Amino acid sequence: MKKIIAFVLLLAFNLGFSQKKFNKSDAEKFQKTINAEYADAKTSPLMEEDLKSFKTLDFYPVNGKYFVNAKLVKAKNEKVFEMKTTGTRTPKYIKYGTLYFKIDGVALQLNVYRSIELSKTKEYKDHLFLPFSDLTSGKESYIGGRYIDLKIPKGETIAVDFNQAYNPYCAYNHKYSCPLVPLENDLKIEIKAGVKTFH
Repeated sequence: MKKIIAFVLLLAFNLGFSQKKFNKSDAEKFQKTINAEYADAKTSPLMEEDLKSFKTLDFYPVNGKYFVNAKLVKAKNEKVFEMKTTGTRTPKYIKYGTLYFKIDGVALQLNVYRSIELSKTKEYKDHLFLPFSDLTSGKESYIGGRYIDLKIPKGETIAVDFNQAYNPYCAYNHKYSCPLVPLENDLKIEIKAGVKTFH
């Protein structure tokens, strides 16, 4: 069960789904919540020796530039597929749509997905999974990319706050199996926001 939760844990803390304006306190709340979760032996993905000395994750400074209102174009006639992971597990996902947005005037796009398993649960029926990598991956941020949890919006725009991007559990502990970022979700810019790599 813990593995299933590995990449959706922060959904509950991603509070600003329908907001259209950047709110710094949401990003600060996200940092506080994830630090508390990682410091708690019951919920932490950290290995035992790392947990003993854990104080805080390393974050980029919160920056409103990395909050975007993306246009969501829903996918049509998509087939369910098995997403590759760092392990042997292949959870079933479906592409929900494509997000179009700009950062620093650069036009960008990312695909967003729904987990078939999670979408059957009441708590996560509206959950969208946004995995991405960028030019900081493997340098300042985790080599395997990062995740953002979103919620299906009522309209055609969706607020995406990269300040709330977090690492897969396998960035901290090899026992976890985490979805690999699809190649089409590799951004050709630096996203200096969210959680940095773990040392």
